[in-house]
Order: sequence, then structure tokens, then C-alpha cells
Amino acid sequence: MTGNETLSGGQLSAAISDEIVRILSEHTGRGPTRAKTTISDSLIACVLEDTLTRGERTLVEGGRDSLVLEMRSNFQAVMKTDCVEAVERLSGRRVRAFMSQNNIAPDLGVELFVMEPNGDGAAAVESDT
Repeated sequence: MTGNETLSGGQLSAAISDEIVRILSEHTGRGPTRAKTTISDSLIACVLEDTLTRGERTLVEGGRDSLVLEMRSNFQAVMKTDCVEAVERLSGRRVRAFMSQNNIAPDLGVELFVMEPNGDGAAAVESDT
């Protein structure tokens, strides 16, 4: 994207999914294998599947779930700025709040962006990546 283009609908959802996967991969060494972003009037939610690295899976197998979740929480705090910047750049809207959570079994994560109102009553759209 050149910065002058405006994405909407499924293209915007796919672009956000791709960026979140890229950012996670850049910071953790491995991104999720599936991401689905849903956009509504005030919320952008990116659900991630198969997120754990090989090392994290080894820790889970050794009963260290809480350590993995704590480590993921720390990664998410460090990645917050990159994730918010990407969503704001792609959507053209300001993020009011960012929340992130992981689950071990099943191996899922979610990145939530509460958006400033845009006033256009945009309908929800979904996209798989």
C-alpha cells in the first residue's frame, strides 16, 4: 500500500490479518498459521490460530502453561505499538484501546482494537487469511 490507497471490506480485513501475522512472526520467530479479522463499527478483532512456537509447545508439554502465557503477555506489551500503528494506518482510524489475549488449548489468540467512532455506521465484514 502506498499510503494514498484506502482499503475497505474484505480487503481491509485481509490486510490487517496479514500485518498482525507479520508483526507476530517478526517478534516471536513464528506467526500464527491462520488469522481472521472481523471489523464492526467500533471494534476490530483478529482471531489467531496455531500461534505457539516450538519452544512454547515444549514448555506446555512440560506443564508450564502459565509461563508461556506470561511470556506471551510480555510479547504483546512490546508489540502493542506496532499493532496499533498498523491498524491505524490500514483503517485510517484511531485506536482507542488495544487488548490482547492467548489461550493454550486450543492454541488461539485474539488481538482486539476498540476504534474511535467513525460516524458512518459501517457494517461488519470478515476475511480469512
